[in-house]
Amino acid sequence: MIFGILRPGLFALDPETAHALTLTALKCSPRTAPPAAGPLAVTVAGLHFPNPLGMAAGFDKDAEVPDALLGLGFGFAEVGSITPLPQAGNPKPRLFRLVEDRAVINRMGFNNRGSHRAQARLERRVGRNAGIVGINIGANKDSPDRTADYAVMTRMMAPLASYLAVNISSPNTPGLRALQDEGALAALLDAVIEARGSSTAPIFLKVAPDLQPADIDAIARIALDRNLGALIVSNTTISRPPLKSPHAGETGGLSGAPLRDLAQQRLRDFRSATGGVIPLVGVGGIASAEDAWARIRAGASLVQLYTAMVYGGPGLPRRITRGLERLMQRDGFSSIAEAIGSE
Repeated sequence: MIFGILRPGLFALDPETAHALTLTALKCSPRTAPPAAGPLAVTVAGLHFPNPLGMAAGFDKDAEVPDALLGLGFGFAEVGSITPLPQAGNPKPRLFRLVEDRAVINRMGFNNRGSHRAQARLERRVGRNAGIVGINIGANKDSPDRTADYAVMTRMMAPLASYLAVNISSPNTPGLRALQDEGALAALLDAVIEARGSSTAPIFLKVAPDLQPADIDAIARIALDRNLGALIVSNTTISRPPLKSPHAGETGGLSGAPLRDLAQQRLRDFRSATGGVIPLVGVGGIASAEDAWARIRAGASLVQLYTAMVYGGPGLPRRITRGLERLMQRDGFSSIAEAIGSE
């Protein structure tokens, strides 16, 4: 109700300003406990999630509000992407609302304040047992050795992370998606696994939706060989389905409702390629309990959203989790684990 009143004012602002105000509001909001485990609880990669709905990376780039996000009802929050050194990202404007399409195009470029600022914040969470927070790590745009960047980030962040998400799929850092090529990916994951050392944080890999069948098979094979904790399917797309918004021609990654069908199909592709052995995190175009349930039935153990919050507001996580409980009961499942891949 309140968001419905505030939304026109927020939408009158440019998207980055509105996002900054949202972060400020969350930082100032009273602390609310993360959700308790209930009928939607699910275990993935040894982690016990109170529900399968998470906030995707990109919302909280500098790990400023993970606990506030958990307090909104998310079962987990993923912060980042964080790079070793601070970087400004791409020139503005770089974030566009496609209101008519309930979508967003961004070409942010891994803008963040760098690893040391985020590390200091995350260290204050250690030992508080305050919910599951994943850390999404990336490489600096001008790094001469991006694999080394991921190794550095792993050493810094693995002791602080519930899980590490290796992001090689942003379309807004030139050449980054080349790390999805089989040889480069194998070398990168070997470096990350070595850098993790004695940490028990599972490694999740975030992939693009714009992959060919051979790419999917290769990534699945490497993920199985390296015993990854999960695959996050998927990031934003550089493809362009029919769009209504005047911003449709902007370059960058498209997210939101137009990505839903492509992301769902990629999830099915990875479910098939991995034989259901590796857990999958479904992302892209999830805006309702029905969307989340369809992704779970297609093979996702967990789901994430971000763009839908732009249009649905802070009450959306609890609306979705309440809806998931109803859908699970309607379809005769006693747990999320039973429903995974049941379509």
